[in-house]
Amino acid sequence: MIELSTGLRNHCLSTGSFKAALDGGKMYWYSGAKPADADAAIDGAQVLLVTISDNGGAGGLTFAAAAAAGVLAKLASQTWTGTVVADGLAAFFRFVEAGDDPLAASTTAKRFQGTISTTGADINLVDPNLVTSDPNPVDSFNVTLPAV
Repeated sequence: MIELSTGLRNHCLSTGSFKAALDGGKMYWYSGAKPADADAAIDGAQVLLVTISDNGGAGGLTFAAAAAAGVLAKLASQTWTGTVVADGLAAFFRFVEAGDDPLAASTTAKRFQGTISTTGADINLVDPNLVTSDPNPVDSFNVTLPAV
């Protein structure tokens, strides 16, 4: 299950939407142990493998205009991709708002993180062993808000 930062939870409860908070942000995939929560810093034990952005460039990622049945999907017309910068086993990701430093500890930044594996993870890959210089597209990505 994804972990929401304190800043994202507070934003969604009092200020605005999940979509508004994170449209324009980027997603970072790492090897190593996932930090204790989305507020925690990422230290030198984790290695950045790939940054996912709009078409692999400087632009941020966008979610669909509206959620359906409690699910918010990536914007279908946008290409979420990045080029792998280091060999490694993808273990977790962190999705951060535009301008946020994914490495820094923060209780105000709007971000979330989750696991990467072959099955039973937040992102499931056929092969989570990433190779330097390979493209890494994200064909589908959904965030689900469970019924309470």
